Amino acid sequence: MIRFIDEHKGQFGVESICRVLGAMECGFITSRGYRAAKARPRCARAIRDEVLIDEIRRVHQQNYGVYGQRKMWHAMRREGWMIGRDQTARLMKVAGLHGVRRGRRPFTTVASKLPDHRPDLVERDFHAMAPNELWVADITYVRTVGGFAYTAFITDACTRKIVGWSVASSLTTQALPLIALQQAITTTPAARQGGRLVHHSDRGVQYVSLAYTDTLAEHGVAPSVGTVGDSYDNALAETVNGLYKAELIYSRTTWPSTSAVELATLEWVSWWNHQRLHEALGYRTPVEVEAAYDQSHTSTLVTT
Repeated sequence: MIRFIDEHKGQFGVESICRVLGAMECGFITSRGYRAAKARPRCARAIRDEVLIDEIRRVHQQNYGVYGQRKMWHAMRREGWMIGRDQTARLMKVAGLHGVRRGRRPFTTVASKLPDHRPDLVERDFHAMAPNELWVADITYVRTVGGFAYTAFITDACTRKIVGWSVASSLTTQALPLIALQQAITTTPAARQGGRLVHHSDRGVQYVSLAYTDTLAEHGVAPSVGTVGDSYDNALAETVNGLYKAELIYSRTTWPSTSAVELATLEWVSWWNHQRLHEALGYRTPVEVEAAYDQSHTSTLVTT
């Protein structure tokens, strides 16, 4: 009732509003009672809520405005705020904040007409015990003013780190997925140390191409593919694409150019790897999981 009077007193006046409210079943408050309530010192909870709401808005905005209640709770605790999950939900509601929901993923895979005898080495099991045991790859597209931009990702199944990516206006192998693959191999030294690394993709023409398969063979990476037209056979890569669309691409009505998409993707990938909390990783970031594995692996080697 106090809030209602605050919102309308400039138009109707406090006394008039109180008289009208007094004649209704919704309750009764006098103008003297209203002024006494306004003069009363604010309680500690109200003061703390105000501080927390400002902080929640800041953290939410820093993370592309995509976090829901659970991730915001973890993010706030990482920032040093001892706040409960229910309290986080309540304050997000007061602030008008909510998480992003994933939409439908557009169909992008064009099956190759060439025979493909590569096996499915994953069989829908996207768990890996260490980094650089399993990479998943896929392509998605973004509508721009001038046409379509295409984005290719390669993601490590263990750490959820995007190890390679590329944005181009063309779907050709050399212009798009091969650049992502070369980036992944170049920036991931462990991938070139002779260990068993599986690269899993769909049966799209780009991944069947001679240039792509030769690059995999050159670096000792084992190719793996799912069945045609079955998104579950590359579910982890599909998840990355869906989150990319929901968290970045759909945040804007239109994208002016491929260059704009590329720059925004660069920033989003950096956030994804270094700042974004992943539920599948126990609300840690990919680089934290990678660093923890490297530290434990180094400690094991030292002790043995």
